[in-house]
Amino acid sequence: MKLKVNGIDRSFDGDPDMPLLWYVRDILGLTGTKFGCGIALCGACTVHKNGEAIRSCITPMSAAAGSEIRTIEDLGANGLHPVQQAWMALNVPQCGYCQSGQIMQTVSFLKTTPHPTDQQIDDAMAGNICRCGTYQRIRQAIKSAAGKIA
Repeated sequence: MKLKVNGIDRSFDGDPDMPLLWYVRDILGLTGTKFGCGIALCGACTVHKNGEAIRSCITPMSAAAGSEIRTIEDLGANGLHPVQQAWMALNVPQCGYCQSGQIMQTVSFLKTTPHPTDQQIDDAMAGNICRCGTYQRIRQAIKSAAGKIA
């Protein structure tokens, strides 16, 4: 299987049912994407597939074949992304474990909804759990970053 991860052509000849999460973390060593629940309920494993947020813990490698995958490591490769800047400016993270998934979900969401309402933010982020409860800061950071994404 061929795919592109963070702009680099890759190939994989292992089990086509292996979750993309394990390929990214264990084979490529990109550990910014986290394992949370393993059943796509928490969002810690969120990456982009062809620009859209997906849960890598339930995405088999066969479904990633031929795709462009982007992880949190690539998001700020050319300087901090506006969402990352907003996260830092508003001190969003507490423990930080869920934040790569929160950020990747936000980036995808803001591409399609550049000026979201509170309800749109709540709906879009409902699948991303923060056990520390930083939801108000997350919402503020999303509003701060809104409109700054090209």
